[in-house]
Amino acid sequence: MPEILVYVDHVDGAVRKPTLELLTLARRLGDPVAVALGDGAADTAATLAEHGAIRVLTHEASEYAEYLVVPKVEALQAAYKAVSPAAVLVPSSAEGKEIAARLALRIGSGVITDAVDVEAGDSGPVATQAAFAASFTTRSRVSKGTPVITVKPNSAAVEPAPASGATEALDVTFSAHATGTKVVARTPRESTGRPDLTEAAVVVAGGRGVNGDFTAVEALADELGAAVGASRAAVDAGWYPHSHQVGQTGKSVSPQLYIASGISGAIQHRAGMQTSKTIVAVNKDAEAPIFDLVDYGVVGDLFDVVPQLTEEIRTRKG
Repeated sequence: MPEILVYVDHVDGAVRKPTLELLTLARRLGDPVAVALGDGAADTAATLAEHGAIRVLTHEASEYAEYLVVPKVEALQAAYKAVSPAAVLVPSSAEGKEIAARLALRIGSGVITDAVDVEAGDSGPVATQAAFAASFTTRSRVSKGTPVITVKPNSAAVEPAPASGATEALDVTFSAHATGTKVVARTPRESTGRPDLTEAAVVVAGGRGVNGDFTAVEALADELGAAVGASRAAVDAGWYPHSHQVGQTGKSVSPQLYIASGISGAIQHRAGMQTSKTIVAVNKDAEAPIFDLVDYGVVGDLFDVVPQLTEEIRTRKG
């Protein structure tokens, strides 16, 4: 079977969920070969092997932390030359999309970003995307070179499939371009104890209807182990940090469950969450556009409905 290169997103050896999803998708196309870079790269091997990687190419160097994405691009390019894969899969984060674009340019190939599904086709991998603010679904394939595809988090269920996962050292030589932009400072993100918004399986979001009070939204999110999102109106009003904005000018999410509380459903917001698997909305306005999109809708005051839902979930959990 052809080999499929999978770029590993990890933190000090702890593999992030979107990478495990990529391994599941990669197995549809061929044999996954994982590429893990930076501190703790070797520590990823057991997890990657458990989820289908037949080989794990690792390389640790200070350049990955000290400089921006170019060292990672050059390492992935080295892996591409060593493996000659049938496709390259990368998590669809902001950094992942930059890495994918730079790699595609270097190897003379086409790139597809923000795919929500990948499958084998007669002329190469076929990627499914949501287009025009998720109003249409498209199926595309790269017509030149080796496909480089970024895949949105929560696009596939994680399915363990034990493989050999043999660890191999990747030979990487950095060019002068790799050290052109240096990271001079870092500020740790304040931890909320909740999952990352773009990776969460459940998202509870609040909009203009919360009137500045996200207490009910946060309580429901904590009961569900969910991330908290917000509409542009809510973040522009200063009610919640911009890093939690869901929408065309914020973050795109694709969770298994999306609960919209007090959100009207403007196209800008819908563009960032329409690919959610199940959508639930609570809104006082029965004519709100969000109800055209949902699987389940509740017409009512979120300050009455959401606390009741939270209490019911708490009771059922025992």
